[in-house]
Amino acid sequence: MSLSDRKKRILRAIVETYIATAEPVGSKAVSQLAGLDVSTATIRNEMADLTDLGYLEQPHTSAGRIPSAAGYRLYVNELMDRQQLTLQETQRINDALNLKMEELDRVIDRAGKVLSQISDYPVFTLASAKEQVTVKRFDLLMVEENAFIAVVMTDNSVVKNKLIHMPGELSDPQLQMLSAVLNSSFVGLSQGEMAEALDKMETHTAPGAFELIALVVEFAMEVLADQSRQKMRTAGITHLLEHPEYHSLDKAKPLMNYLSEERDASRLPVALDSGQNVNILIGPENVNDALKDTSVVMASYDIGDNMRGVIGVVGPTRMDYAKVTARLSYFADSLTRMFGKELPPPGEPEED
Repeated sequence: MSLSDRKKRILRAIVETYIATAEPVGSKAVSQLAGLDVSTATIRNEMADLTDLGYLEQPHTSAGRIPSAAGYRLYVNELMDRQQLTLQETQRINDALNLKMEELDRVIDRAGKVLSQISDYPVFTLASAKEQVTVKRFDLLMVEENAFIAVVMTDNSVVKNKLIHMPGELSDPQLQMLSAVLNSSFVGLSQGEMAEALDKMETHTAPGAFELIALVVEFAMEVLADQSRQKMRTAGITHLLEHPEYHSLDKAKPLMNYLSEERDASRLPVALDSGQNVNILIGPENVNDALKDTSVVMASYDIGDNMRGVIGVVGPTRMDYAKVTARLSYFADSLTRMFGKELPPPGEPEED
């Protein structure tokens, strides 16, 4: 059913007032905010109609109304204005994302933390796994006579290191020789190919040297295996407690537990290839029980090399959708630009 312009203006006023106050909205407040030249009695009748249509709810015996999931959905789809970010917000986002020389994981983690601070909601981030990740370079750094650090850099710019202890002493020239063998024999290979190369090397390599090579290669294979998994990271979970809906720990705990668990991409609210740049799930539109009383706003971004990512905000259905969508969209667009080309000058949001 198509709503009249008056009903839409009333619904919009109620949604935006409830977002700001977390309190049921009465006809007097609507009369002041909706800009309608009608009596409060007429507004009450319209509010009753919107309740019957499922767009509003009346909590307990309160005379005021709050939006339902359907009301938020209509607001997001038809009534919400697109907001522009402030100069300070774009400056802060660009500063946080201008980290091209850092490894991908740290860029994504930092992006999530900054967005959570700006939005006051928990944020989750995910970078999709590359179809096949390989090692780009090995570095071995001597720490002491019987220990060295193995550094593995992958071709998707992830850098991992591990301290390796040896049963005997090893000179720096010997360590450099091992590094040369690793870089000549195990770079650019898949996990399976690395295992095959290691098996072939065992028969014609001195036992002591092979043991050290095997330790580094096994670590590299662990790094590749980890990169093949898509994991969701979260930031700012405790921001939930700042909102009235989650002042009760009984209400907040299930959602906080859900967000704090490390999970793979199969548990994400939406798939990476949904085909939409921004996706909003309101209340029961979320299939997971832990999210059924929340809203999730997600945006996708391009990493390059056929890789994509998702960054999303989780909060009460009362969240400020216009503000969250504006910030999230700019964040996702900035991540895409960062991985593909230079960011725009601070304070100049991307034009439509």
